[in-house]
Amino acid sequence: MANTSLIILLSSLLLLLVFPVSGQLRRDFYKNTCPNVESLVRSAVQKKFQQTFVTAPATLRLFFHDCLVRGCDASVMLASSNGRSEKDHPDDISLAGDGFDTVIKAKAAVDSDSRCTNKVSCADILALATRDVVALAGGPSYSVELGRRDGRISTKASVRHKLPHPDFSLDQLNTMFASHGLTQTDMIALSGAHTIGFSHCSRFFNRIYKFSKQNRIDPTLNMTYALQLRQMCPTRVDPRVAINMDPTTPQTFDNAYFQNLQKGMGLFTSDQTLFTDTRSRPIVNQFAASNTAFERAFVSAITKLGRVGVMTGNKGEIRRDCSSVN
Repeated sequence: MANTSLIILLSSLLLLLVFPVSGQLRRDFYKNTCPNVESLVRSAVQKKFQQTFVTAPATLRLFFHDCLVRGCDASVMLASSNGRSEKDHPDDISLAGDGFDTVIKAKAAVDSDSRCTNKVSCADILALATRDVVALAGGPSYSVELGRRDGRISTKASVRHKLPHPDFSLDQLNTMFASHGLTQTDMIALSGAHTIGFSHCSRFFNRIYKFSKQNRIDPTLNMTYALQLRQMCPTRVDPRVAINMDPTTPQTFDNAYFQNLQKGMGLFTSDQTLFTDTRSRPIVNQFAASNTAFERAFVSAITKLGRVGVMTGNKGEIRRDCSSVN
């Protein structure tokens, strides 16, 4: 019996080493230090959202890019004078300024309350703001675990090979997400955030013009949709032009993304592969048929994402300015 208990204990410790869990994260973390943190953040996010819808996809993408590189520590927000921080990497350079601005405005709102000044991390504010933009766009509201500390390190090099690319296969996507303890279902649910996403033409240019010698247009792409994309993205398109990733309900957080995949209307190869690959197709079909199933899976997945690589306790710091270390 003692040996069995020892084996179970060792197995648990091994799991902790492989996939660090949420540590001291908890929903009521600021109950005694900043009890109204959620309403302060929500109010600031709502004001920003009313100014521009881009607030929603920009904030959501910022959270995603932050957590997959060095963990959810707001290191993506750190600026550097030499252009060598995370946000300077080619994979992050397209992060919309409205996402950063949302967190900065929410941080100012929190710090304006004397009870909360310099007590809430930028990482937690980003996590809360992400929940709020999803809800404002028509998606689910959910409880957010809090207690993250802000990182002090942000390097351009650390982004390399840490973020999914538009041409990724299912195996590449699964490998990347599994490295953070996320399942294939988690990955598919998080991909559903593209329902309010947008992309520059360069990210999918080859799919509609230079896919292969035999097929100029990717054969997995709906032909009508491909020709529409060509109209929106001519060969000499302005690089600033952005295209909605969900052509049907681009400003609503819903399961239309998965319904589009069924019709061959996934903008990226990494989107469409979720349906063309028979291993992931059943989950796509499930989410396409039920918005409730998608929302439930999304909440579970983004909660797990929010635990990736977090620092708690005395590690890291609480930044006074989200763009620079104290």
